[in-house]
Amino acid sequence: MPTKKKRGNPFRGVLDMMSEMNRISDAMASLETGTAQPRGYSDAWSPPTDIFARGSDLFIRSEIPGVQPEDVEVSFSNGYLTIAGERRRDDADVVYYASERFLGTFRREITLPEGVEEEDISANFDDGLLEVKVAGAANSAGPSQIEVRSRKRRQ
Repeated sequence: MPTKKKRGNPFRGVLDMMSEMNRISDAMASLETGTAQPRGYSDAWSPPTDIFARGSDLFIRSEIPGVQPEDVEVSFSNGYLTIAGERRRDDADVVYYASERFLGTFRREITLPEGVEEEDISANFDDGLLEVKVAGAANSAGPSQIEVRSRKRRQ
């Protein structure tokens, strides 16, 4: 009986470490202060994101409720997909007694497999869910192992 070859995860370890650290920092800061602090790109909050394969295509879904479509930017450069934008307060005349949602700029960078071209990428945004499709990227090989050798000569 033939066995089905299990596909490895080519994205293991390639999510942007700074995005993950910022997400953890945001969660801790809002627990301590009870309010979100204004942020720039250097310390932007990171939206929760799923990366998954459907057939041969790769999908990236980010939750960004309360963000207007004109405040979302998806870009691709040098193998990196960047999801960025801003969540604004829509009610300036309101006094908040508690505010747990992250506000201000957000940013998430994801390394895409080698060989992805701009024309392979499409994005849709509806009801606070951004979905980016990268055609054909799910079948990409994962990272290759590089042999480490000693500089010392063997005698």
